[in-house]
Amino acid sequence: MVKAIEATGIPVVHICTIVPISLTVGANRIVPAIAIPHPLGNPNLTKEDEKKIRREIVEKALKALTTPVDSQTVFEN
Repeated sequence: MVKAIEATGIPVVHICTIVPISLTVGANRIVPAIAIPHPLGNPNLTKEDEKKIRREIVEKALKALTTPVDSQTVFEN
């Protein structure tokens, strides 16, 4: 679905836990997540720390949306 949406000219960020799968399906903007059962957080952390992690991932995804890419790009930092 990522490729189909991108084909219409709408940029998409794929937040994923397994980057190689995103690369295989052809996602252009890839943001790694935390873990399969909890991609955007860690329930073992305090609410404040988990909120910080979630915010960082979402901010990274928003930055990826505004970054022009010519090929598949993994936004690690």
